[in-house]
Amino acid sequence: MHFDLQDLRLFIHVAEAYSLTGGAQRAHLSTAAASTRMKALEGQLGSRLFYRSSQGVELTPAGDRLLRHARAILRQVEHVKSDFSGYADGAAGHLRIFANTTAITEFMPEVLARFLATRPGITVDLQERLTRDIVRGVLDGTADLGIVAGVAKAQGLQLLPFSLDRLVLAVPRGHVLANRPRVSFQETLAYPHVGLHDGSTLLQFLQDQVKDMGRSLPLRIQVLGFEPACRMIEAGVGIGILPESCALRYQRTLAIQLVELSDAWAQRERSIAVRELEALPSCGRALVEAIFDHEGFSPPSTTTDKLSSVQ
Repeated sequence: MHFDLQDLRLFIHVAEAYSLTGGAQRAHLSTAAASTRMKALEGQLGSRLFYRSSQGVELTPAGDRLLRHARAILRQVEHVKSDFSGYADGAAGHLRIFANTTAITEFMPEVLARFLATRPGITVDLQERLTRDIVRGVLDGTADLGIVAGVAKAQGLQLLPFSLDRLVLAVPRGHVLANRPRVSFQETLAYPHVGLHDGSTLLQFLQDQVKDMGRSLPLRIQVLGFEPACRMIEAGVGIGILPESCALRYQRTLAIQLVELSDAWAQRERSIAVRELEALPSCGRALVEAIFDHEGFSPPSTTTDKLSSVQ
């Protein structure tokens, strides 16, 4: 069975546009030419790939399966081009990273600043996503790698733990909970909360926890970022659950106090998620190593062996 890469690219364009015409425009083809190519692809696979209607097109189960493979194939083609682009030691290429809120705001800016400073030929697309979307993106090839915290297991996903992420309760000074050595998350639900914006991984994680309790998170205000959250907490607007690393930093300049959470899930393992470490381009493996170096964690021996070829 022979696959034409142009047909796979066109198929992805049509699937993402939910329209044969829209996909054809993205591929700079006429609608008629695009339709002929897609029918030929269906004939070659012996499977119907689209449900067609006056509103556009929708993937069939077979089409959904092909979309995952097509994205992975084209990403791998880009990796091959990157590795043989003429730059030495993986200094060229493009990486797409899906990460949680904490990673994007706390340590990835510094990691990427150092990483990219010596690699002018590399570009990076860093996107904040929910954990489930990070996992899905890595599995279907939309992202080269993901950064998650806590449980994120899925068949076909390789997790590389690199640090620990503890969640704590932040309260204004003088709050009734301020002098408690430990509190449970359930106890905090008696007080109004300061939360992050919709779409943040931390907010979604906390909402999942209260949903399991049959409760709802008592949000009084939502903000865009950890610093405004800490300022709202300092002002007495509410209390909030935050990563300890950022809460400690803001505690130096703001009148907030931190209280340990007694819940087992409060301490979470941060991991890099990849489909297959060895399949990453050399610049991707170099970034994985840079994250481990920044966090001061030693990668597992199997990971070290696979990364050794980067140097």
